[in-house]
Order: sequence, then structure tokens, then C-alpha cells
Amino acid sequence: MFNLDFSFMFLPSISNINCIFSLLINSKTMKSYSLTFILSIILVLSAHTQSFIDSDAMQFREVGPERGGRCTTVEGVNSQPNVFYAGYTGSGLWKTTDYGETWNNISDKYFETPSIGSIDVFQNNPKIIYVGTGTDGLRSNLIAGRGMYKSIDAGKTWKHIGLKNAGQIGSVEINPYNPNIVFVAAIGNAFTPNEERGVFRTKDGGETWEKVLYISDKTGFSDIEFHPTDPQIVYAAAWMAERKPWTIISGGEENGIYKSEDGGTTWKKLETGLPKFAGKIDLAVSLADPNRLYALIEAPRGEDGLYRSDDSGKSFKQISDKFELLNRPFYYTNLYADPTNPDKIFSFATSAFESNDGGKTWKSFRAPHGDHHDMWINPTNNQWMIQSNDGGANVSINGAKTWSSQFNQPTSEIYQVEVDNQVPYWLYGGQQDNYTTVSVPSLPPYGMQAGHTAYIMNTGGCETGPAVPNPINSNIIYSNCKGKFSRYNKTTGQEQQYDVGMYFMYGHNPKDLPYRFQRVSPILVSPHDPGTIYHCSQFVHKTTDEGKTWTTISPDLTAFTPETQVISGSPITRDITGEEFYSTIYSIQESKREKGVIWVGSNDGPIHVTKDGGKNWKNVTPEDLGPGGRVDAVEPSVHKNGKAFACILRYQLGDPKPYIYKTLDYGKTWKLITKGIPNDFPVRVLREDPMVEGLLFAGTEYGLYISKDDGENWTKFQKNLPIVPITDLKIHQNDLVMSTMGRGFWILDDITSLRSSSSQTNASALLKPADTYALLYGSRRSPDAPYDHISYPSPSVNIDYYLKDSLTTPLFLEIINDQGLIIRKYQSVSNAPKDTSEVIEDMNTSKSEYIETKSLKSGAGGYRFTWDLSHGNKVLAKPGKYTVHLFSSNFDQKQSFDLLADPRMTADGFTKADYKNQEDFSLKVAALVEEVKDYVKSIEKEIKTLEKVETKTNAEDQKLKGLNEKLDLFKNKEKTNYPQQMYVSQLNYLFGSNNSTWQYINKDSKLRLEQLKKEFEMLKK
Repeated sequence: MFNLDFSFMFLPSISNINCIFSLLINSKTMKSYSLTFILSIILVLSAHTQSFIDSDAMQFREVGPERGGRCTTVEGVNSQPNVFYAGYTGSGLWKTTDYGETWNNISDKYFETPSIGSIDVFQNNPKIIYVGTGTDGLRSNLIAGRGMYKSIDAGKTWKHIGLKNAGQIGSVEINPYNPNIVFVAAIGNAFTPNEERGVFRTKDGGETWEKVLYISDKTGFSDIEFHPTDPQIVYAAAWMAERKPWTIISGGEENGIYKSEDGGTTWKKLETGLPKFAGKIDLAVSLADPNRLYALIEAPRGEDGLYRSDDSGKSFKQISDKFELLNRPFYYTNLYADPTNPDKIFSFATSAFESNDGGKTWKSFRAPHGDHHDMWINPTNNQWMIQSNDGGANVSINGAKTWSSQFNQPTSEIYQVEVDNQVPYWLYGGQQDNYTTVSVPSLPPYGMQAGHTAYIMNTGGCETGPAVPNPINSNIIYSNCKGKFSRYNKTTGQEQQYDVGMYFMYGHNPKDLPYRFQRVSPILVSPHDPGTIYHCSQFVHKTTDEGKTWTTISPDLTAFTPETQVISGSPITRDITGEEFYSTIYSIQESKREKGVIWVGSNDGPIHVTKDGGKNWKNVTPEDLGPGGRVDAVEPSVHKNGKAFACILRYQLGDPKPYIYKTLDYGKTWKLITKGIPNDFPVRVLREDPMVEGLLFAGTEYGLYISKDDGENWTKFQKNLPIVPITDLKIHQNDLVMSTMGRGFWILDDITSLRSSSSQTNASALLKPADTYALLYGSRRSPDAPYDHISYPSPSVNIDYYLKDSLTTPLFLEIINDQGLIIRKYQSVSNAPKDTSEVIEDMNTSKSEYIETKSLKSGAGGYRFTWDLSHGNKVLAKPGKYTVHLFSSNFDQKQSFDLLADPRMTADGFTKADYKNQEDFSLKVAALVEEVKDYVKSIEKEIKTLEKVETKTNAEDQKLKGLNEKLDLFKNKEKTNYPQQMYVSQLNYLFGSNNSTWQYINKDSKLRLEQLKKEFEMLKK
């Protein structure tokens, strides 16, 4: 009989298929089997995995941090002071209905981009909302807009209404009397000229649009305002802006303020009193004085600042040239006028200011976070307001005296993800505009009364990251802050700074710097030697003493084109923070297979590799790749020498295409592998599964993709993951771990099923569960935290299976221990009113019955079932080898897995024998619980029988009295405050005290069990 073991097979990649052919061809029994048989095996394996990938069995979960990120636009509702909207740069659109106490995303599943530019509510009917996508803060990591969206049910549902190529939308304004008339100020594509920019108008609620004001394919519009009482008068601010990887261009003679007096049909440029050469402009009007128009204008020094017109724009006067109002114009230039007081205005930049005299003098305006962007004040009561900044959105109901929390909106922008080797592991990364890198746990490591927000840990460096834990000692973190290297100790909270060169880079032309460190400068701990650390400028630097001394082990590995080595910010405003430093190394990885084989990619295009630890380097940039482009990720294969992948981001050069290259020969030749990824989805990162060659994951600007054939074909793998840029990926402890530019960290738990396929020829399959740590922790949120964005699964083992067809008979699942004993039994149930798996409230389950649960699905499809690490009587199952048995009348499969001891318990001295002792003792207690429960039931049954006797004999009365007295010895009195705890309660207490965590069974517990056994025998007499 021909018998092959296919258990070694995982995802049917090209390499695995080759293995199948090779195995069969070399078999002596090959003559007995046809090509059809071989192909059927391959098709079955492929069908299993593809079906499970397509199912909803696997879901992503968010793990934090529960802290706000960059929020650039906000809006409220005049008639509903509790309702506010907030738009973020990478998190989409959010809504609160309780004054900012809780926030919920309302754009997921509707918007094609998470980047929000402007929100406007039609106040006469606040169910009507228009939203323009694409933030107007043109940072280098901006996410492109995808046009306009409209809701007619207060944000429950949305419809895309055009202008998809308008790029970044600076402002959306609804005619205050007609919701079908809407104006859009479109900045346009931030990286390249395009025609779809300017001022657009719709008169039919977004069904059609007309471009009513256009200057050129390089100059768009950043703001638009209606005259507060005459909607025929409209103001618009033109902005010539372009973002390059090495600089920010803001300003031109075409810029200026335009006015229409016929509802937007014709326009005139306003000039009297205004600068002739301007950059970004923001406008503000106040209902309290309709003819007053404020303008905050970027212009050459002395001409910049706040301008005011008191005659609807006929003439302007410079009111203030306060430098701080416009310190980073491309990023801010935000102005807001109080609708109830024409002299009260707010200016938002790195710092926020308010003026109560029409802009002549200013004082600081305090909000929960710096880097301010927008504000909205309720015109019916100016004490009700919402303000936004780089820390999120915050609501005030007392005129900015106090604000709602920013620790209730999981909208942080994370640049990368690193993981440590703890169990449970922690995730690390740089969070935009946070004073330090951050870390959050994958699972609750211990209880926190403040809930999961209390798990956010500082880990050194600053907002840019990365933060890389030492692989042996997770308390030591190597962090970066805009090129500054540091060693952070979590146990002491001390950070030691060990820069390469110790050179403060702000404000310099990069060509003059000895070391060009990008804001996000990579750090790598060698996978072969945890004492070897790499850090990159335009050179690769190496330390073996945690940064105290550095050795440069490479020449300049960048293109270093002279025209890109400039002072960033032109032609008006300098802006040199390191973000635009070009010609730096952006990614580095050392092969896990070959020590000394190191790959690096720069942010201006070149890819280099060394095979000898840095002694010699070779430029291996793909020949068909144009100049420039940021090599966001290099990924040497763990499966083959010479094999590697590279992801190049070119959207900042006006090229949004995805670029993933693969080489099999150390970069001598490359192949572009992007089939299946949309042509306008830039790719930021690729990671290869360390267990299965051919299984790849790619993070794009708009979500996640998976390949099961080594990149030849890609499939969208979004599930419940929001549309958001995936900035980094790691595969760690069987999980897929990711960072996002706007929604924090996410985890896909246990990707074992994506690797596995059944060895059966039947398409239905029970997939092998991953070996799982027996971790015990509390997963519920803090009771005083009404928000619940962060998710922790209950302690469990994931059991994945796929059914080709729906079953007509029940499906059964059994958990079997290493002694062959069935310790847990489940059964599927049809048409049950609710899931009964959580209804069992006590510790007694009949050994001859199966627990019916809707969690065990029997329809066609892929499913994930979770075992809660316990026996049927709720006794904790000790670590060891287990078998899961899944069967029905026409389906029967088994798979084994290991339940692993918690390494923290092992380090604390808890042994295998201690686990067994605890389980054995708890089983004895549980057996007594079951016996007592049956006995109590028999007493209760007798009592009910006697109570039904209408005319009782004296003997029956005495018996009934005696039974009730006996029952009182077992059960607590009902409806009594603090009743005396009787026998059943005492027994349950013993069980719970020794079965809620891993612990030693002490002498008192053993004595108490013997006492309770004797007491039970006495009570039965």
C-alpha cells in the first residue's frame, strides 16, 4: 500500500509543490500512481489553505496604545452640544455623542483612505455631512486623499461622491441655506502636478462637480469660507505647494485670496494690503461680524502674519507679525474665529494662541497636547468647543478650562514595530509626536486597575523610533530619536545617550553634515550576536558595547545627488528637522541564515549587500528601477541563501505604484512581484514567514496583502483590519504583528492555519493547533473605562478547521490528555436561541454528555474554535501534550499540540510536578463537588415530592422538616445579607482558591479537603 506522510507540508508554495513532485517521482511506488493523483493532492492542499484564508475565522485585534494621534479637522453640531466629529491623518473619521467621553470610528468599511482633510455638517439638518479626504498638513508621511464622501444619516453610512483625484482637500463648505450647494478647496496631488485641483462646486449634492476656480496644475486651494450671512459671497485661498522627499515647497506669485460675489461662478483676486508673494493662507470669518475677514498668511519675513479686512475683503491691514503664528506653515497655518465674538480669534501652530482684541495681542491657549490644527466653537454657546492637535481630539464644555481625555481614541501613528522575547511579548515602536517611543503588551502581563491604558510604557528615544529590545534582556531597549541613539533601562527608567558623532543636526544643510541621520534611523541587533548592534546614517555603524564606541563599517551607501542636498523649505520658510534629510540609509537587515550577510536600503534608491560583515559592499539596485525612491524594507530570506526581498516607496516622487522585488542570487538579478496589488497601492513592508517558504505578507498604504506562492500572486488579506497604512510587520511566536500609521498596533493571533494543510484527500480538514503557552490573565477592561477599542482574548488554545460542505449531523470535538482521557467534550447545535457555551455556571458537567455550543460551527467554511484550557468541570489542565479530536458521522480527524508551561512560572520555581499536583488535587475537589451537588439535588427532589402531598402524616411532616434542616446545612440562606457560608459554599471556596491561578497546593488545602469529605459523610447520615 502506497503511504506517504504529508505532515511536513504547509502552504502549497512553489517550493512545496516541487517537494511533492520530487518525493513521488523518486518513490519506488511511483508507477502505481498517475499524474492525476499527484495533481489532486496539490489541488486539495491549495483548496484548504485558500478557503481558510478567505474565511472570517481569523480576526485582527487592536492592542493599543489607546492614545490619540494627529487630528487635523474637527466639527460639531449646533443643536446637539454632545455630538462632535474628528478627522485624522491616518485614522479616518470618528464621532462622539457624549462630549468626548467615548469615540467610535464611522468611516471604516466606507472610505478608501484613512486621511481626512475637512468635515462640514449642514447645521439645519445635521444628518447631512460632507467629508473631504486627504489632510492639508503636508508632512512627508502624508496619506493621499481619495475624494469626497457624503452621509445623510449622521455618519451611519457613506457614499463616495467624486473628486477622487483631487489629492489633499483643504476645506469643504456647505451653503448654510442649501445642502446641495457645496464648495471644495482642493490642494491637489502633493507630489506632482495634476489638473484636478482648484475650487470645485456642486449644486446637486455631489452628483456632479464643476471646477469654478483654477489657476494651474501646480497651484490648488487650501481654504474656502462663506460670508456668514450672504452665501453668494465666497472666499478662497490659493496655495502652490509641493512635497519632495528632500524639501517642502510652499509659495508662489499665483497664491493669494480670491473672492466671488455670485455664488462661485466668477472670481476676483484680492490684492489691496496683501503680500504679492505668499505661501499657505488660512481664512476665518465670524458670524458676529459678517464683513470681517481674517487671513493668516505665510510670506517673506515682515510681511507674514495675521491680516484683517473689515470690508469683506476690499482692503486688508496687517495686524500682527508674531513669528510663532507661522513657525511651520506647510504643517499648520490654522486660524479660527469665535462665532460669538468677532474680536476673539485663535491661531494654531506648534503652540496655540488666542487673541481677544482682533489679533493685536496674543496669549497662550492651553490644550492637552501641542502641535495644533483645528477648532470648532458652538455658536449657541461659546463654552462648548472641540480642538484638535497631534495628540488627538479634545472637547471642552467650559470654555477651554478643562478638556476631555485623549486616552480614549486609538489613533496613534506608529512608524515601526519591534517585539521582545518575553511571554507574553511586548510590542515597541515610535509614535508620532510622542516624547518617547512606546511599548504595549500583546496580552495582559498583570492586572491594572486603570485598565489597558495603564500598560503604555515609555521606552526611550522619541516619536520617530525605533525602539529595539535586547533579545536576551527585554528590560534593555535601544532607541532612536531623530538619529540620536540611546540605551534605555525599563527597570530604572534611565536613558543613556550614545550618539554617533554627537552632532545636533537641526537647521543644517545635509550636505555639510558628517553624518546624515534621517528622522527615522534604523537600529538592528544582530540575529547571530545580541551584543552586536547596527545603526545607520549614510553609513552603517556598528557597536559591540551598546553604543559606547562605534565603528563605521561601510562607505556612503546612498546616491547622494547634489541637487537633493538642500536646506529644506522654500521659497519662504525653512523647515529642517531631519525629516527631509535625503541620501540616508532607511532599512537594514542581517540574514538569519548567514552571519555577516547584511542588506541595506537608502531613502534615495540604492540597495547594497555585504557578505563579509561590512568589509566589502556591492550595489545591487534593480536595473529597471528609476532613480530615487525610499527603500522602506529589505528582507533576506530565512529559507535560502542569496534570496531576499525589497520594498521601494516612490509615491513622494509622484509614482504611487507598488514595488516589491525578489532576488535569488544576492541581488545580481531581480524580479518585480506585485501581481494582485492595485496599481496605486504603494508597498511599505514585506515579511517572509520563518516557518513556510512562499508565505509572504505585504503591508501597503491601504491595507494588508498575502501571498502563498512566494510573491507570484497576491490576495487582499484585510478581514476586520481598518484601511490604514501598514508601516511594519513582524512574525513572532506564531502571531502576525503590525504597526500602522494611524491605528496603533494590531495582532493576528496564531497564523498556524495559514501554514498548514491537511494530509487527507478529503477537503474537510482539522488543522494542527499551535503549541500554546498556558497563560492565565484577566482580559476584561477596567470597569470605569466605557471605551473598548483594545482587545485581549481569553486564555485559550485556537483550534482551526475547515468543512467543505455543511454537515447534516452534529459535529463533535474532544480534548484528550496525554493519558488518553477525554477531558472536554463539545457538540455543535442547530437553531439554538443563544450560544450555550457560557451558560454553564457551576463546576459539574456530566461525563457522558457533550456541551452544546454554537461556537462549534458545522456549516461549510473555515472556523476557529477556542478551548479555555480547562476540563469539563473547569479544572485547569496542566501543561503537556494534548490531542484534539473532531468528528461527525462522515468526518473524523485528530491533531496533537503541546500546552506549554508559562516560562515566568518556571523561572519562579514552579515545576511539572507542581502542575500535576494542582490538577490532581483540583480534580479530587471537583469530584466531591459533583457528588455533593447530586446529593443536594436528591434532597431537593424529595422535598418537592413531599411538598406536593396535600395531607401529610406526622412522619411525613417530620421527614420534610428534617430534609429542610439538612438542606440548610448545605446551602446559604437566600435573601440574607452576609449569610453564613454553608457546606456547598465552603467547598466551592476550596475549589476556587486552588484553581484560579497556577499555585502550590499547601498543607491547609489538603487538610481542608479531608475535613470536608468527613463532614459530608456526617451530613449524609
